[in-house]
Amino acid sequence: MEKGKALARRWAVEFTEGTAATDVPDPLGFAARSSLDLEDANQSRQKKEAEANWKSQKAWEVAQSPFKNLMMMGFMMWMAGSTVHLFSIGITFSALWQPISALQSVGKVFEPYKDPRVDTLAPKLLFIALNLAGLALGVWKLNTLGLLPTHASDWVSSLAPAQEVEFAGGGFPIY
Repeated sequence: MEKGKALARRWAVEFTEGTAATDVPDPLGFAARSSLDLEDANQSRQKKEAEANWKSQKAWEVAQSPFKNLMMMGFMMWMAGSTVHLFSIGITFSALWQPISALQSVGKVFEPYKDPRVDTLAPKLLFIALNLAGLALGVWKLNTLGLLPTHASDWVSSLAPAQEVEFAGGGFPIY
């Protein structure tokens, strides 16, 4: 006696013998999907929608992250002052390098959130815009330090340097 045959019930039907399931027509009103299949489909659809919402939310969080860096870098530039020294040059270089490297890796940053149901165009555009603002902040700092060639005399040595617009004076004259 085989192990599984001893416990077999008399009323059980073996479908593997001889007849194929396609030979018997479906009864009237028979639905091809059972209610369990529909519930599973609803649950998987809800799960996919929840995952798409989560990915969209995380993509927006990643897109807004350069704003924090922008504020921190602005504060550090303000603390560095407007004189040319090692610390201000390092901060300015960092302010220029970070946005450039972030702009080069936009595709890699948003790769985990790539999904047909998630639109990442708007978060990518925000990410790019904030990094361009950080780059503009670094260029502004270069201009503040006087390291940008903004006058013709910076390019041609035979021209006289530009006249300073600012002057310092103050208080009471001492005679």
